[in-house]
Amino acid sequence: MIAPIALFVYNRPDHAIRTIEALKSNQLALESDLYVFSDGPKTETAAQKVAEVRSLLTTITGFRTINVVMRERNYGLAQSIIAGVTEVVSTHGKVIVIEDDMVTSPYFLRYMNDALDLYEHDDDVISIHGYVYPVKSRLPETFFLRGADCWGWGTWKQSWEMFEPDGSKLLSELQQRGLESAFDFEGTQGYTEMLKLQIAGSSDSWAVRWYASAFLRGKLTLYPGVSFVQNVGLDFSGTHCSSTTVHDVELATTPLELKKIAICEDANARITFAEYFASSTSSLKRMLKLLLGDSYFKWRCLLRRVYNQLPGYGRP
Repeated sequence: MIAPIALFVYNRPDHAIRTIEALKSNQLALESDLYVFSDGPKTETAAQKVAEVRSLLTTITGFRTINVVMRERNYGLAQSIIAGVTEVVSTHGKVIVIEDDMVTSPYFLRYMNDALDLYEHDDDVISIHGYVYPVKSRLPETFFLRGADCWGWGTWKQSWEMFEPDGSKLLSELQQRGLESAFDFEGTQGYTEMLKLQIAGSSDSWAVRWYASAFLRGKLTLYPGVSFVQNVGLDFSGTHCSSTTVHDVELATTPLELKKIAICEDANARITFAEYFASSTSSLKRMLKLLLGDSYFKWRCLLRRVYNQLPGYGRP
């Protein structure tokens, strides 16, 4: 059975058009059920853009079925995704999740569906991911990493039931088990800090809780060696992201013939990711050092941008 697609949109019509058109160009689009979750406006300023997006949604074609859910109030992206994913997997048993700033390769749906079918009955696999960072080292065609991710992904009902929404519980277990460094890719990432920000209410990130839920259970996510997803929303247009090109990738131009691999974390891929994280974070630290002596307000703004540019934090 072809997995349904859950697409989450808010107030960015230009991004939504690109996302929808790319999905329509996928090989399996005509066989896919599309669920679009349109969040309600948070402010009067956002209302006009939300209306533009909703007008656009009425013109969608190119999928087996199209189901549009227009929220009457503003859920915020975290609640919108948690509720929407839960609704779709409860009905269909599996789901492919896309947000309104993800442009996909024409072979994205094929890869996701093949992988969801291939690993559906493997309890150690919690999800399938479509994006991979632009690392310098060559990666295997597919590989596993511990945890879960958020830029074009898919999962099953039994896996999504492992999602723990309480960030305090997740942080407490990480600390009790002494896993903060491993959770942060040996200190090259700020995921523990992101979780603390979510608990404090400074961030409404669902993604760091999804990652932590999977990580603490020792579950694995499958990644491709070449990316099937490009994030085009890191251009100041998103609620929780700032402008950066550090995560830009070349999209896959050919389909991936999936073969089942050993279900264990790829140690070399993990090191490669950590090296990439360390390199991208170091460049941001250098930027801050150049501005030594600026006002406290500027420091706060810059520190916020540092967190925003860390992979995963740009996803609310």
